[in-house]
Amino acid sequence: MTIPVWVMLGFAGWTLAVLTGGVGLYRWLEIFSGRATVSQWHADGRQGSERYQRAMRAHMNCVENLPVYGAVAVAAALAGVDGRDLDALSVTVLLARIAQSVVHIARAQTDRVVAVRFGLYFVQVACVVSMGVLLAIRA
Repeated sequence: MTIPVWVMLGFAGWTLAVLTGGVGLYRWLEIFSGRATVSQWHADGRQGSERYQRAMRAHMNCVENLPVYGAVAVAAALAGVDGRDLDALSVTVLLARIAQSVVHIARAQTDRVVAVRFGLYFVQVACVVSMGVLLAIRA
């Protein structure tokens, strides 16, 4: 298996980790402490702490971006395109995604924190676009 495909699996794992650790853990702690019921949680409503709401948005960011990265990684694997530059771009995507999620969840959203988050997102976009260009050149 290629590094970009391993990174795709890591990205999927990170997406599940954000869901489990950031969203699920909070919900179950609220339920077990008696502060909430299982049926209380709604996807379309603002509820829970600010940190919980940020975790929900961070998880959705992962869900929205995983298919885009995955399409490029799978296309590269199917086309037999690989190399150190593609590997480095892939790993950078995952590291920037993890950092973006952590910043999103752990920090109150000031202008500076949002700028850092956007910078990390921009790194991911630049890497995926670069991967697509490499794929188009080498395929």
